[in-house]
Amino acid sequence: MKLAVAAHSSDSEHLAPKIEGFFDELVKCAKPVILVGGYWGLMKRIVDEALRRGLLVVAFLPIEREDVEMPEGAVGVKTGCEYRCRSVMLIRSADVVVAFGGAAGTMIEVLMGYAMGKPVFMLTNTGLASDNLQKAFPDYVDERRTAVVRYFDDPRQMAREVCKARIGGKTAEFG
Repeated sequence: MKLAVAAHSSDSEHLAPKIEGFFDELVKCAKPVILVGGYWGLMKRIVDEALRRGLLVVAFLPIEREDVEMPEGAVGVKTGCEYRCRSVMLIRSADVVVAFGGAAGTMIEVLMGYAMGKPVFMLTNTGLASDNLQKAFPDYVDERRTAVVRYFDDPRQMAREVCKARIGGKTAEFG
């Protein structure tokens, strides 16, 4: 399974334990490929935590930040696209979308995942702007009901539910 992780481009120290808890729980049941949009801010924390647990990481780098040095074990893809365009590649390449909190970019990726019919899992109570999505879209974003957007305060529970994600009518296979 390919798991796109949307997260803020700035670091939020208070979310570090939640990210660690998510990955601690996730690797008990899955070994997905982690897809991210860069290697800075919360995305850097996510990449580092995933690599620590032996997961493959692919970063879709926007043209504005293609010069970022990726750590050993992570693959950087120079997209040649600006931020929002690279998000299309990121989300389109994923089976599941997880959001750890962020601003407009994270929300765009969540909405894009929904529009593409991908299961979307969001961490809540992050203190970031994306927390507002739960109020605006409690289950579905619109009448098309392409995918349920699920919200979690507990990152470990979110990881367990990601492991149960249904893709194309069947439970995701991890390996």
